[in-house]
Amino acid sequence: MATQTSLPLYVEIAELLIRDIAAGQYVDGDCLPPERVLAESLSTTVTTLRKALVILEEKELLRRVQGSGNYIQAQSNVESVYAFFRVELLQGGGLPTARLLSVERLSKPADFPSFGQSAEGFRIRRLRSLSGVPCVLEEIWLDGSYSDTLSAQDLSDSLYLFYRETLGLWIARAEDRLSIAECPDWAPQDFAPEHGTPVAFAERISWAQDGNRAEFSRNWIDSNLARYVARIK
Repeated sequence: MATQTSLPLYVEIAELLIRDIAAGQYVDGDCLPPERVLAESLSTTVTTLRKALVILEEKELLRRVQGSGNYIQAQSNVESVYAFFRVELLQGGGLPTARLLSVERLSKPADFPSFGQSAEGFRIRRLRSLSGVPCVLEEIWLDGSYSDTLSAQDLSDSLYLFYRETLGLWIARAEDRLSIAECPDWAPQDFAPEHGTPVAFAERISWAQDGNRAEFSRNWIDSNLARYVARIK
């Protein structure tokens, strides 16, 4: 199945720059390359880049000095589309995209932690890439009470954005638990670790805006390419 996306290109570029700033690729006071040079490096136009820079300026991550350039103003806890996505390339940052592998409505497995009101959930399996590099296998279980059906056409790169805009569901907080687990047998061929190979593993329980558990997810991370990062300030 092809990757879905609901984000305009300028928003994707803004999100990439936000993640690069958080990862320390750009530090406070850095002057960004000239807009034409930066646009070429991001394979976009100057017009699109400028729209992305407006987003950074609105989030107070960028200070524009007429005749001098665009300067980074590092901030903590900046709101972004991928604020809950904690995996980065080993060198830091990377724009998340997703390829949907399957979506099905199923009975929740008996060994899962309790979440939601329904006995069923939507199992969403995806391969996540960072700047085009396949890094994470995701299996997300959304409680079945939030919708009668979900199709591949419904979903986007950012599930949490889809939840908000389509289901009226806000993920307000999440708890992650990290360990090691074997790569599952449903991994596609372009996910490098072979079935049974131990990889970094993250389990997440997510809470909705009403305080109820809405989602449970499992993530297998190729630690040769990426790592889980939590920044505490």
